[in-house]
Amino acid sequence: MAQGYTAKDRLSIYGGSAGGIFVGRAITERPDLFASAVVGVGNTDSLRSETRANGAGNIPEYGTFTKEDEFRGLAAMSPYANVKPGAAYPAVLFEHGVNDIRVDVWMTLKTGSRLAAATSSGKPVLMRLEYDAGHGPGATRDQAQRRTADRWAFMLWQAGAEGFQPAK
Repeated sequence: MAQGYTAKDRLSIYGGSAGGIFVGRAITERPDLFASAVVGVGNTDSLRSETRANGAGNIPEYGTFTKEDEFRGLAAMSPYANVKPGAAYPAVLFEHGVNDIRVDVWMTLKTGSRLAAATSSGKPVLMRLEYDAGHGPGATRDQAQRRTADRWAFMLWQAGAEGFQPAK
């Protein structure tokens, strides 16, 4: 931005799965930097992650809430735990396959709902749920293409791109 390649009102960020931690924390730490964010099948509640079916396998990487120092680390990295009421969050699109066996859909629902209730920006917080999809692998070509098209349409809409704005 300092060199003029982009501006805050045009910058979008996307990440999925563990990348949802990065995107979620980027927008909760510096919501002023982004026009929009897309969180795909995001692991957005680090404090509760180990309680889910696949959670125990992530303890060596993320840590556990049963040890005080690791709990503090999980709290710091958790997008859900760092949502601040009244903050002006960018527009956010949460995506999730309801049949995801790697990251439970409740993370998206919980974090998206909290963010929507907390934001003061008036920008949309949307959830795109696919009832016949999972974590991503195994999606049909059509599903993957539609998901990608929706992501880009959302980001271009929020960046103010011509041809992606609602009809007046």
